[in-house]
Amino acid sequence: MKIYDLIGIGFGPSNIALAITLEEQKQSGYGIESFFIEKQPNFAWHANMLLDNAHMQVSFLKDLATMRNPSSHFTFINYLHQKNRLQDFINLKTFFPSRHEFNDYLTWAASHFDHCCAYGEEVIEVLPEKRGDEVALLRIRSRNREQVVHERLTRNLVISIGGQPRIPESFAPLKGDPRVFHSNNYLKEIKHHPHAKKIAVVGGGQSAAEIFMDLHHRYDKAQVDLIMRARAIKPSDDSPFVNEIFNTDFTDYVFNSSDQQRTEILNEFWHTNYAAPDLVLIEQIFNVFYRQKVAGIERHRFLRRHEVKQAVSQNDGIQFVLHDLNTEQDRTATYDAVVLATGYNRDYHKLLLAPILPYFGDMQVDRQYRLNSVAQFKPSVFLQGACESSHGLSDTLLSVTAVRTHEIAQALISASNQTTSAQLKRAMPSALAY
Repeated sequence: MKIYDLIGIGFGPSNIALAITLEEQKQSGYGIESFFIEKQPNFAWHANMLLDNAHMQVSFLKDLATMRNPSSHFTFINYLHQKNRLQDFINLKTFFPSRHEFNDYLTWAASHFDHCCAYGEEVIEVLPEKRGDEVALLRIRSRNREQVVHERLTRNLVISIGGQPRIPESFAPLKGDPRVFHSNNYLKEIKHHPHAKKIAVVGGGQSAAEIFMDLHHRYDKAQVDLIMRARAIKPSDDSPFVNEIFNTDFTDYVFNSSDQQRTEILNEFWHTNYAAPDLVLIEQIFNVFYRQKVAGIERHRFLRRHEVKQAVSQNDGIQFVLHDLNTEQDRTATYDAVVLATGYNRDYHKLLLAPILPYFGDMQVDRQYRLNSVAQFKPSVFLQGACESSHGLSDTLLSVTAVRTHEIAQALISASNQTTSAQLKRAMPSALAY
């Protein structure tokens, strides 16, 4: 069986950026043969949240390559040039392209690597391959849509699978009910509810805000309740000094801080990335509610300081028991559809790595995003997008993606050189033999 230098699980922005980095490293004489496995049948970036008028929250300069190599073929600027839109984009006078356009950019970049990516395969297991007492390789088992299992061997592994939808405990009993779905599947699922009259959006972040406005325009008469625990929708702080926490050198600062300092940093800047929609979007929502007051019609409701204590499936809809945190009173409301804009968990890699978890101790990573392992475990296992607690809030964002992949590539090259050196030493006759 062929042995790859690196296999990547997932082929979203992080692993596309890594594929680009490794491709450009080949021009410097470092040939690391990589292969990627992606569960989706083709490339798509948050396909079910590609809403009309949705824009990026991060500058296009923080693309897949610019921060690492501004002259790369794979920059957003060169993509625009290739598509004959560079002059027109300049005339937009913006750093924030539409989400549709950035998805097209990512699709364009991913298409360069169709030869080394298997789409439509879900990785089901990562197994150790032993040589004596050492784990020398990893066997990656994946299954395609025809239920055919594929196996591949690799010297190293990188996991870049993004987040898994976070479902609040009160909604766990409704798993499988088509009237309740996560924002991750919004566009796919909302089309199945063309006649909904009452819809709940649970959450207070960018996705919840975008979905609320989309529902406002999608339905002429439906009531939409925006439900959140917070007192107000707070905007993301993208002022210059605050934005420095997303600079690549800030990663060093966070990583080299104590656990207590890291926690303080994450808490201090939490609202730069979570539960913090764009100010323009907040103003649009406020305007919707203000126009309702002018008209004297309460079509939508903003149920701030409310939490869903219970959600029950009934024939006529999903019944909520809503707890008002201000009055400590409960009330019920029934909805035809419920959208959970409740964020993501980023620990699914632990399930994938279950057969080899004992080799990683406390699951800590080094500065180059590599899981620390015991001496007899030889493969390097890297995590992209799952190291926020050690590397900072930028870890799940595009901000450091290009530079992070360079750091991972350097770790791979260094490990490869050490392996080659060790092999040469074993092959060389001992000086004592002469």
